[in-house]
Amino acid sequence: MRKIKWKKIILVLLTLILVSIVAVGSYGWNMVASTFTNIQEDIDRKKSDKRRGTINFEEGDPFSILLMGIDKPGSQGDLYKRTDTLMLLTVNPSSNSTHIVSIPRDTYTKIVGEGKKDKINHAYVFSGTEMTIRTVENFLDVPVDYFVRVDMKGLKDMINAIDGVKVNNELVFTYRRDHFKKGTIQLSGQEAVNYVRMRHEDPRGDMGRQERQRKVIKGLLNKATSISSITRIEKILSVVEDNVRTNFSLKEVWGIRSNYQDAFSKIKQHEIPGKDGEINKTYYYMPNEEKVKELSNMLQEHLELKN
Repeated sequence: MRKIKWKKIILVLLTLILVSIVAVGSYGWNMVASTFTNIQEDIDRKKSDKRRGTINFEEGDPFSILLMGIDKPGSQGDLYKRTDTLMLLTVNPSSNSTHIVSIPRDTYTKIVGEGKKDKINHAYVFSGTEMTIRTVENFLDVPVDYFVRVDMKGLKDMINAIDGVKVNNELVFTYRRDHFKKGTIQLSGQEAVNYVRMRHEDPRGDMGRQERQRKVIKGLLNKATSISSITRIEKILSVVEDNVRTNFSLKEVWGIRSNYQDAFSKIKQHEIPGKDGEINKTYYYMPNEEKVKELSNMLQEHLELKN
């Protein structure tokens, strides 16, 4: 089973947090509003077909978010971008809890609109965001209320936009010509990417890598909250504008920041049970349908869709 790719997903959450932080300053409000206008993407529906009504943030309705990390193969162009990372979040303020489901990119499932089964990340290749959303909805049998899509080169750009981050490094290592000494170190955008990518030299493997990822994000947030320069804020928002698309409105994000913060205090992670498989010499991750159904029932209950 693949580990959750926190580096890719944290960027998605981080962009929304940073925008909310910037919005606290009244002088930045117009810039934030403009950025949100430019990053919004219409998926041609007011609500999921799996919902009876719309989400009311003032009443504290549970909701879901599909986080999509897009990577582009170097030589094939934008047409062949795929969802390298897919994670579904369900958020329930009544229970002050959030569930995060990591969906392996090679999951073998029905691609809604294509009439065939394939790797779930191919839905984006076939028809972009909307087909990906409908495919995930069909796979987990829950509504996808919102999405946030990020081009993953944005992590490096975001760190460069705030002039780097400081982390307290506990493991001395070299990765892709960057040497990381022990103690407090300053990282540029590319250095931060290499710092969180290394795994094989870490005696704790993925656990050690995830710890380094958290350190980078903590350093990024600490730096971002102290930024008051209009020029720096403009750079941050420029990175968001270049790398993020969502169907959230600024009002909705502000409502989440104001009314749902406690719901993120208790986070439970889930993986898709299954096994490795092969069809016509092509690798697929074959989900355990019975276990996926159990997971689906749990998510429906968390979204308060069960009668």
